[in-house]
Amino acid sequence: MDRDGTLTEEVGYVNHPRRLRLLPRSAEAIRRLNGAGVAAVVVTNQAGLARGYFSEEILAAVNAALVSQLKDDGAHLDGVYVCTHHPTEGAPPYRMACDCRKPKPGLLLRAAAELGLDLSRATLVGDKGSDLEAARAVGARAVLVLTGYGLGEWEYRRDALPVTPDHVAEDLLGAVEWAIEGQWS
Repeated sequence: MDRDGTLTEEVGYVNHPRRLRLLPRSAEAIRRLNGAGVAAVVVTNQAGLARGYFSEEILAAVNAALVSQLKDDGAHLDGVYVCTHHPTEGAPPYRMACDCRKPKPGLLLRAAAELGLDLSRATLVGDKGSDLEAARAVGARAVLVLTGYGLGEWEYRRDALPVTPDHVAEDLLGAVEWAIEGQWS
């Protein structure tokens, strides 16, 4: 799943751990995945590092806050995979055209290799067209949530989306329920 706008509130660049807030029902969605034995993995572009909006230490602290907030709500992530690159902004090593910045599939492929995931049975949940495109690039199902940028993407840019979602859900919990039902139906 994507982080900002999908699992957590979309607030722009999260440059302090206290700015990170779980969306309502997100912890419940992760608990549902945990209970079903489904890997809960975050794949997120964080070009704010390349742009100089925050440091590696702040990014690590924000992701630690995410893990902590979920733990406090009885949920856990199996992995957090981050692309810190931007193709035209910042300085090396962050300014680069990489294979991990969504919509490219690098983060998903790395997560699959490290966690032993079968991406053909996976569902990627996100609030942007780039999330849907990354899902399709690895043969995963693509779900658009109407949180974050998703509502505007669906209502006003539906015809411009690079990939038609397999499902549209109100939020992460709705996406998780759809994905879990689809695994065993």
